[in-house]
Amino acid sequence: MGYLPNIFFIILFVAGIGFFVMNVRKLSRNIKLGKEVDRNDNRSERWKNMAMIAIGQSKMVKRPLSGFLHIIVYLGFIIINIEVLEIIIDGIFGTHRIFQGYIGSGVYGFLIGTFEILALLVFVTVIIFWTRRNLSNIKRFLSTEMQGWSKKDGNYILYFEMVLMTLFIVMNATDTPFQEAGIGNPISQFVAPLFNGFSAATIHTIERSSWWVHIIGILLFLNYLYYSKHLHILLAFPNTYFANLNPKGQFNNLASVTNEVKLMMDSDADPYATPQEGEEEDLPEKFGASDVTDLNWVQLLNAYTCTECGRCTSSCPANLTGKKLSPRKIMMDTRDRLEEVGRNIDENKGTFKDDGKQLLNDYISPEELWACTSCNACLEECPVNIDPLSIIMDMRRYLVMEQSAAPQELNMMMTNVENNGAPWQYNQQDRLNWAKEE
Repeated sequence: MGYLPNIFFIILFVAGIGFFVMNVRKLSRNIKLGKEVDRNDNRSERWKNMAMIAIGQSKMVKRPLSGFLHIIVYLGFIIINIEVLEIIIDGIFGTHRIFQGYIGSGVYGFLIGTFEILALLVFVTVIIFWTRRNLSNIKRFLSTEMQGWSKKDGNYILYFEMVLMTLFIVMNATDTPFQEAGIGNPISQFVAPLFNGFSAATIHTIERSSWWVHIIGILLFLNYLYYSKHLHILLAFPNTYFANLNPKGQFNNLASVTNEVKLMMDSDADPYATPQEGEEEDLPEKFGASDVTDLNWVQLLNAYTCTECGRCTSSCPANLTGKKLSPRKIMMDTRDRLEEVGRNIDENKGTFKDDGKQLLNDYISPEELWACTSCNACLEECPVNIDPLSIIMDMRRYLVMEQSAAPQELNMMMTNVENNGAPWQYNQQDRLNWAKEE
């Protein structure tokens, strides 16, 4: 490889990384549109969560078949990328298989041989994934939200992976000196005979073409991630680190509401007293959330991290009984609205111009929100600790406290609690009358 290809590779590589950095900045900007929340407590527990869940895939294997297949692809993605590092170095400096000279043929052969076996396993696994997604009629892949772009996106990634694995094997199979050395080619040695009869120049052209298309494919894949559900490849790590560590049944209370309740319970307090000088009323701008900017940044990170696997929806009791709620759709809708807000900001030179839309009603209906039983099955099932329930509860809070739009049954219950100290419409003195009945 001469001087000009080196320059071309450097330009290509810098451009690919440059676009990726632009996408990362846009992603970071969108996530930071959320409200501040402190998730820096108990760092040892957070690092442990990230190690066990994001790196160790501990929740993925709860469903053994898909979990095992995913681990194959996950390991392949991580380990084979060592080979991508060699391609980058070779491309910049015009070398060929530079690692072989530094670590020795034995170790290098072992590594490349491992990569080839993983590449074959990934290829077979991706075919199984494609079959499950498109031919097996698995319910969680047939939901309404999984039609159109979501279905195409899942398939595009599978095609990407098949092409990249094929290019890697073909690149090795047509690297004549590599094949003649007989090291690290447990799979490519069976592909190499397919090119018998080709001239040496043709074989070299195929090898170089595979090399170039492989690295171009890697750069395209890297930049495609921003537009794909496979963004979780990168975001699963911070998402599991910043996940809520409180018990699943513990909901957050608004300080202003808590203070008011305490005031009501204090017989000596003056409910009409105005704040003293230097004191401020702890009142939020809005109770709950009606749009993505009312959510906190961890919830927005959750939305971008969603893998669209549907484990949450397939375990949701509301969804299983025919209700409209799909926790996966909640996350997808949040991400789609956040992207829409981000585009609005880009089009208006850094400021958001009211578009007359919001997450509530335009994307997520009250019917979906009130169908939730708040059982936390979605969070328990999610392989990367996404919490759809937190978004549902914040939007419910808005409906109740800002719009007084709770279902009639809930309004009756809250009225009874206020009047009778219990959810039932009985006078407090009559509560135990049922015990007197024979």
